[in-house]
Amino acid sequence: MEYQYPIDYHWTTDEIVDVIKFYEAVERAYEKGIERDDLMANYRRFKEIVPSKAEEKTLCGEFEEISGYSSYRAIKKAKEALPGEKILLK
Repeated sequence: MEYQYPIDYHWTTDEIVDVIKFYEAVERAYEKGIERDDLMANYRRFKEIVPSKAEEKTLCGEFEEISGYSSYRAIKKAKEALPGEKILLK
């Protein structure tokens, strides 16, 4: 699937790369599955870059709109899972 990830052009290159890694981790949670700890590590880094809940909702909403993948559902499932458990959403 070809689409552009929602990013803020005020971020540094490293921050953009890390936010894209988070989006890719959410994609993996839907497509192949991902280890809970990997998804949460990507989410924690995302929250360092995007600490505002409102901005998180905006970016994740845009991501869901273009990709069909819900970051909210992926993180909710990861928070409910045990460490080391694989997250796979359908």
